Amino acid sequence: MPGAPPRKCSSQPHANLALDEPHYKVSLLSERGGLIASSAGFSVSTDPFSDAPFDTVLVVGNNDVEPVSSALIDFLREVAPRSRRIGSTCTGAFILAEAGLLDGRRATTHWFHARNFQRMFPNVKMEEDRIFIIDGPVWTSAGMTSCIDLALALVEKDLGIDIAKSVARKLVVYHRRAGGQSQYSALFELNPKSDRIQKSLIYARENLHKELSVEQLAELVHLSPRQFSRAFQAETGQSPAKAIENLRVEAARLMIENGRIPIDTIARDVGFGDRERMRRAFLRAFGQPPRYMQRNARTEAIS
Repeated sequence: MPGAPPRKCSSQPHANLALDEPHYKVSLLSERGGLIASSAGFSVSTDPFSDAPFDTVLVVGNNDVEPVSSALIDFLREVAPRSRRIGSTCTGAFILAEAGLLDGRRATTHWFHARNFQRMFPNVKMEEDRIFIIDGPVWTSAGMTSCIDLALALVEKDLGIDIAKSVARKLVVYHRRAGGQSQYSALFELNPKSDRIQKSLIYARENLHKELSVEQLAELVHLSPRQFSRAFQAETGQSPAKAIENLRVEAARLMIENGRIPIDTIARDVGFGDRERMRRAFLRAFGQPPRYMQRNARTEAIS
């Protein structure tokens, strides 16, 4: 909670250490307070729910989606209107949604649980392939390392980019990934088994601006076009053309997220040739055109 002195403890939030005076106080809360066992087997000390004011309230997720108490739902409904922002990490989004705090808003969660979330909460605009999303005062993130990205984004919003970078260096992580960055990697999803197909994919990713025909890739790995196409499909489950489209879409999306590059330039640089061809590929991959993602990236950059 900004402005409040931190509790005396053996460690402080890294953002506090980068400042001349403390800015954050972290309180761990539970329904009744006391020691609460974590999913990892150790216990943490918590304070009970109360009417105390909180600047930021974050609901931490679990590995599984489990029922929560009515007291937690009631607390979130009461605390949200009097807090500057509220958010969740991983499956914590399920709890915010159950409290009705995500209705009509964009949100994300761990990709593994996203489809189940969509079925349970159709009034929420679930974007399953996002690292974190900011929709007004509500912040949600995917799981695992994306929780760090969300935390760094919170620090950057409060204290500026220099302090956020300082915290990132102390954590030995990249400053932070853009919120709209994909939870997936197209190359990782393909997972080829042989060195030949792996070599062709690496070459394709490094040369997306080129034509990248089946004949060219086959020649690169010393196979006939027919042999190459069969081996590629067998190892990756995709045709060479589809795989290259996915690599281009991923590269284009990263360019959209990381800067104000014109759509026409991106389409040319990643090998789509023109914006219409890229638009159709984005609609196949995400159900959304590049312009929509560009607007979201710019909105989050100034939020």
